[in-house]
Amino acid sequence: MGFARRLASADRTLIGTWLKIPALEPVEILADAGFDYIVIDQEHAPLTLEFAYQATVVAQGAGMSVLVRVPDRSGSHLQRLLDAGVDGILVPRVVSVEEASAVVRQMLFSPGGDRGVGITSRAGRWGGTPREEYLRFGDEEVMRAVQLEERAAIERVEEILDIPGLNGVFLGMGDLQLSSGLPQSDPELQKLVDRLLAAAQARAVPAGTAVQTPEQALQAADRGYSYVMVSNDTSLLRSAAASVVAAFRGRLP
Repeated sequence: MGFARRLASADRTLIGTWLKIPALEPVEILADAGFDYIVIDQEHAPLTLEFAYQATVVAQGAGMSVLVRVPDRSGSHLQRLLDAGVDGILVPRVVSVEEASAVVRQMLFSPGGDRGVGITSRAGRWGGTPREEYLRFGDEEVMRAVQLEERAAIERVEEILDIPGLNGVFLGMGDLQLSSGLPQSDPELQKLVDRLLAAAQARAVPAGTAVQTPEQALQAADRGYSYVMVSNDTSLLRSAAASVVAAFRGRLP
């Protein structure tokens, strides 16, 4: 089941986390912990295409869906990641309707877009998937999401979410605070968030975001987000390690 379909059929908010460590052990650990999905972060971590491919195979084999945040909005990685069989892609720092339309077209097959047919790749099970099913799955079940992180982009969110084939949106709160010059608690910034969520809900486009704690994730779920990333593998490791050291040293004479 592709991530777009999984979101549409879920009766709860799906929980995931970012993958930044270039090793496969964290993938298995996160699957064992019960995360619904991981997001392989090629924007803010040194993760190669080859590693993303390997991590996708391991994660999907362990029952998790796999999204990839590509390095930038150029589209250079899209075809190969889709051929690798990822469940969805997040395109960062999209700031205009034109940019959003261009990247979405690269992830859709003709006549709706410009994605090349690669049925002999992993996405087509090495040629074992019937052509009609391969094309249907790619267009209907793979999530194609844009990250809106600039105030100007959210002020055009209705136009962006009306782009044919766009079936996911992600709010980048950290960069939105920088671009707007407003803290997260500011009512004006929260109005922008409400606008994005209302536009997404009206169009049945799943909206996601990233937070740091389980409590924040629950708040995001209550607010209407369909998928939420909580922390990341490096921060989870650091937090656990720091807690062990602090607990030990705190008991020394």
